[in-house]
Amino acid sequence: MPHAEIAAANAPSLTAVLFGLSGCLVDFGSQARTDSLALHSHATPGALKILRSLKDQGVPCAWLDELPPSVTHPLAAALPDWIKAASPSSIRWPAPHACWQALMELNIERLEGCVLVSGEPRLLQAGLNAGLWTIGLASCGSLCGLAPEQWQALSEQQREYKRGKATVALYGLGVHSVIDHLGELGTCLADISLRRLKGEKP
Repeated sequence: MPHAEIAAANAPSLTAVLFGLSGCLVDFGSQARTDSLALHSHATPGALKILRSLKDQGVPCAWLDELPPSVTHPLAAALPDWIKAASPSSIRWPAPHACWQALMELNIERLEGCVLVSGEPRLLQAGLNAGLWTIGLASCGSLCGLAPEQWQALSEQQREYKRGKATVALYGLGVHSVIDHLGELGTCLADISLRRLKGEKP
């Protein structure tokens, strides 16, 4: 067995994964933030596949959002019933409380191995403040802010420019990894497990 596969097999499993809702699991480009009438309740690329994979691994998951329930409930309709919605926190991001509350609702006893995935800078900052591993989404979050058809209408060069600008902004926050969309999350989570195996902490 190659060394990388042995390391991956010995890597610690994830404790829990928290997701942003808008601009992460659904609503590519966070359009619902500015246009609540046009509810973009389609799952983003790779979202349903990674959720299924995490469920199969027994990793607890929940989503968070600051949008009102009248917007989040229709948005979340595209997601499987088992993924929990964290109760809205009265304390606003980037305070860490919403992340801690979501983990408590999942009955998670430790921060070690907990990951937050989002395309929203303020939620990622809350995750960093809470002591979580954080993964930023460059193309489908609010930093690019384009609906799928708008994103596809761009030239490859325009997409690269926007993606690059968003990536720099996310790393500027201090996030641990940046990926394009949730289709790349499985590899990124495996990388975090290896980083933990080497003793790295968020």
